[in-house]
Amino acid sequence: ARNPPTHNQAAVSTPLLTTKPTAKMMKNRSKMSTKRKFVADGVFYAELNELLTRELAEDGYAGVEVRTTPHRTEIIIRATKTQNVLGEKGQRIRELTSVVQKRFEFAEGAVELYAERVQNRGLCAQAQAESLKFKLLAGLAVRRACYGVVRFVMEASAKGCEVIVSGKLRGQRAKAMKFGDGYMIKTGHAGQVYTDIAVRHVAMRQGMIGIKVSIMLPHDPKGINGPKIPLDDVVTILEPKEEPSPESILQAQQAAEAAAAAAAQAAALQASMLAQQQAAAAAPVEPAMQAGF
Repeated sequence: ARNPPTHNQAAVSTPLLTTKPTAKMMKNRSKMSTKRKFVADGVFYAELNELLTRELAEDGYAGVEVRTTPHRTEIIIRATKTQNVLGEKGQRIRELTSVVQKRFEFAEGAVELYAERVQNRGLCAQAQAESLKFKLLAGLAVRRACYGVVRFVMEASAKGCEVIVSGKLRGQRAKAMKFGDGYMIKTGHAGQVYTDIAVRHVAMRQGMIGIKVSIMLPHDPKGINGPKIPLDDVVTILEPKEEPSPESILQAQQAAEAAAAAAAQAAALQASMLAQQQAAAAAPVEPAMQAGF
């Protein structure tokens, strides 16, 4: 067992781009078992998300989506300021692509990065957490900054919002402040589907402050601004259909029977006429009639 470093020895922290186990895992992904593949994908996503969170914090970074195909890996970066993510003439996105490719040992052209704009940043917890972080770093009062975020989220058609800020807010004593509005579900499957949560850490002068933003998304049948699945306790009562009276049903049946009988009679008459015409055509002609006498 290694001895722990003494106070004379400086503890060396491992930088983000020096460890290689994840790169080997992603390189040999096709030869892995299913269990190892899930672990490799999770580690790759976690490290990629951490890198982009630090790099694109000022550009409204709001998450990343990884799509793996047999030929290449597509990474979609969601942000509020996509133009800043792309950079001048696409330079910044190319630099990020190069960093990801070298870090995880992808082949040339095997990884592609795309930027996607967040449609409604008021319903994105990560974007709001970053916004609150920079407000606090700029010196804005905690209460004012948090109420501003809550109001902005509720104006963006959210069902509810909660902001928790904890740390040394005023004075040397650490405490937590909670700001909320609207309706918030925290338990069950609906809490997982409908609630968008983001956590950020703010390095203030007096110490580290934690931020947690939770947004209750609205129900959207199209799945754009919120989940398609309706909440379990939302019951929609439909207007009952008008049931026809027995008299009208009986009249409809009699009319249908009369129409069927008339159709059968017309078909029988047509068949008898056709039989008569065929019999007349098949009858032999007498010689006297042939001579015209």
